[in-house]
Amino acid sequence: MSTEFIRVDGRLPDQLRPIKMVVGVLDRADGSAYVEQGNTKVLVAVYGPREIHPKHQASLDSAIVRCRYHMAPFSTKERKTPAPSRREVELSKVIKDALSQAIFLENFPRTSIDIFIEVLEADGGTRCASINACSLALANAGIPLRDLVSSVAVGKYKGHIVLDLNDEEDEVAEADMPIAIMLSLNKITLLQVNGVLTEEEFKQAFNLAVKGSMEINRVQRETLRSIYASIKGEED
Repeated sequence: MSTEFIRVDGRLPDQLRPIKMVVGVLDRADGSAYVEQGNTKVLVAVYGPREIHPKHQASLDSAIVRCRYHMAPFSTKERKTPAPSRREVELSKVIKDALSQAIFLENFPRTSIDIFIEVLEADGGTRCASINACSLALANAGIPLRDLVSSVAVGKYKGHIVLDLNDEEDEVAEADMPIAIMLSLNKITLLQVNGVLTEEEFKQAFNLAVKGSMEINRVQRETLRSIYASIKGEED
């Protein structure tokens, strides 16, 4: 990878955007998180496990996950309609599937775990930022997880494989590949490719995505550690 290629925001190809993560931001949710990746800003609330309504949706041997991904009308350059779009419905399912693999659903039969995602500002990588925020919110709710899920997108921009595309890069990228990983289990829970990559480019992109996910996972764990360390300090 050429380290001389400078991107539109001054980053090198293998650099993430600045990251901010906070948990426990909503008092009335069982768990919540706020994540910024560059100018992309996402707020997540988690409720449950709780009794499911309507009851006919219940599973006798596991919890079910219900996920709603929504972009606020003011989140994009052009005002977005508040009504759910086809893309929002699709991403709700994609995010739900990526997270469900991490949750011990079998521990909570006949219940639901409800996840609400609100994209406050969209500047590329909203599904990945949402997954990162959801993972934190689930942990904040005390829901047992096999591992945190860490997510980032890589892509091909102006012939270069780059990490964590912003919206300007994403709009003209030759390829885009969001990925989500449970790193301690070496398990991929999401891998999508939009566009065309050669075999060599795919390998380069995948390795870069793993590197980026490791850094995001580190920030996730530090965020959780810091809040629970402060709670323990108050108890002592």
